[in-house]
Amino acid sequence: MRAVLIVNPKATATTARGRDVLARALASDLKLDVVETAHRGHACEIAAEAARDGLDLVVTLGGDGTVNEAINGLMSADVEQRPAFAAVPGGSANVFVRGLGQPADPVEATSALLESLRAERRRAIGLGTVNGRYFAFCAGIGYDAEVTRLVEARRHDGATSTPRLYVRTAVRHFYDGSTRADLSTDSIAGDPPLQGLQMVVVSNTSPWTYWGSRPLRPSPEASFDTGLDLFAMRRMRMVRTLRVLAQMASFSDEGPHGRTVARRHDLASLVLTGSAPAALEVDGDYVGDYDRFELASVPRALTVIA
Repeated sequence: MRAVLIVNPKATATTARGRDVLARALASDLKLDVVETAHRGHACEIAAEAARDGLDLVVTLGGDGTVNEAINGLMSADVEQRPAFAAVPGGSANVFVRGLGQPADPVEATSALLESLRAERRRAIGLGTVNGRYFAFCAGIGYDAEVTRLVEARRHDGATSTPRLYVRTAVRHFYDGSTRADLSTDSIAGDPPLQGLQMVVVSNTSPWTYWGSRPLRPSPEASFDTGLDLFAMRRMRMVRTLRVLAQMASFSDEGPHGRTVARRHDLASLVLTGSAPAALEVDGDYVGDYDRFELASVPRALTVIA
């Protein structure tokens, strides 16, 4: 098989030594090229070029942002030209890899990938789109994306991405008086529109993210094999929000519930509008502010080695 390994050298847990070990291991089974990303969006360009060149497999070593870029590059190709995809964790959360049931440790994940390649284990997974951009596991709109935007600004200034940084930023933003989103949905499966939403997470799998090793599951039923799941919060007051977070972290399959929570399962499409532009994050990366969000499920969109 002809393959390319896309390495994000700036990812949180990616090292030159880890890259070299992974490349040597994969080169024993693949005709492999290794390319490091040089700027934001580069992984998308590399993956799209791999599809044009007729490669069989694209592998990423990086975080969820690198995964998202590579998937968007692959999805720019016609289905018959689209290489298979695999990811080795090199970021801080690695939600996509863990959502596939793969190890979070890069060495163990590489071993599992080689076993899957040799056994020819492949799986077709669904993806989501928001305003034309593909996402692997989630799109967050409103408060969640506002926090992501602030964390990215801190990282740009030299801060390290850690769960503690996210918590500090989230708490500070909760109390800083910033204008929060005011979002409404269209009607969903015949139900009336949802209005006054301050935070929306649309999931393509579960969990949404991790607090250390603890999964946070706003939509426990979400799956790569179904449509999109909606989780939304109105009137984000501290006590109620903390209660919902505790429900997300619970190992119960009931999921978050209460007067401030709205949830929907297995949606083919969804439209949200804002009274003013609201922040959007896709697979953990802030991508901009919009006043309209058109989301859709794309079943069996991508073949993964897992």
